[in-house]
Amino acid sequence: MSETSWSQRLLGGFAKTSEKLASSLPVIGGGAKLDNATLDEVEDALIMSDLGPAAAGRIRARLSDKRFGLEITTRELREAVAEEIAAILRPVAKPLEITAFPRPQVILVIGVNGSGKTTTIAKLAHLFMEDDYGVLLAAGDTFRAAAIGQLATWAGRIGVDLVRGPEGGDPAAIVFDAVKQATDTGIDALIVDTAGRLQNKTELMDELAKIRRVLGRLNPEAPHDVVLVLDATNGQNALAQIDVFKEVAGVTGLIMTKLDGTARGGVLVAAAEQYGLPIHAIGVGEKIEDLRPFDPDLVARVIAGVA
Repeated sequence: MSETSWSQRLLGGFAKTSEKLASSLPVIGGGAKLDNATLDEVEDALIMSDLGPAAAGRIRARLSDKRFGLEITTRELREAVAEEIAAILRPVAKPLEITAFPRPQVILVIGVNGSGKTTTIAKLAHLFMEDDYGVLLAAGDTFRAAAIGQLATWAGRIGVDLVRGPEGGDPAAIVFDAVKQATDTGIDALIVDTAGRLQNKTELMDELAKIRRVLGRLNPEAPHDVVLVLDATNGQNALAQIDVFKEVAGVTGLIMTKLDGTARGGVLVAAAEQYGLPIHAIGVGEKIEDLRPFDPDLVARVIAGVA
């Protein structure tokens, strides 16, 4: 996909978020100066757009430090907001890179059911394959037959092998077989789908701990990544999921999906500000190529309505 077409997808994907924030930010008349009342309006607009109170407060403080008492136009205010959003996003915009040696790089993918986890795994595999990496998938979410079937369908569609077992089977055993196969065949990246049920945190924690023990026997460095998939349409509830999964799974990075279907895209900024975890990629559509690492400056300008 060309950079231009991806930029256009971003513009479309964040359109609802951008419209929500742009309609909430104050409109400033000619010759007006940035005062506390305007800063209050900006902070409220950012919170209403799901950037969260921490990011909103930081942006307000930065605007006050740089521009308080100075004349400012509506456009200049939005440009300034975009710059402060970019400052929050830049440190966390980190593509997921295949660097493990020996291979494979083992990537556990976690997330609640319905977050787009299985589809994201296929899109992530496609992203690696575009860079000529060999990819193997493992269906470790054995709790749901539908999850295994969906992953099998995607594996066939993108042309990668899938290691799977019976519904209700032992996820650790599947992961063991997958690592052996990936090692024997020289695969670069093994992406493992894991259970997404949070109703019983202890059960999920035990299952993930068992997977880690099995991986540790085969490769002490594995898993190399534990990637949490978040559904942007959940807004601030997505942040609560980060809290829980950090506790039970040791999350190392995030992927945010479904940004095209919501006005809550500001939660991307809230996650960056609150947790500082790497955000490896974002999803803005249903197509296989609609998951990409993101340009923090472009995303910030799109959110602020100045792209």
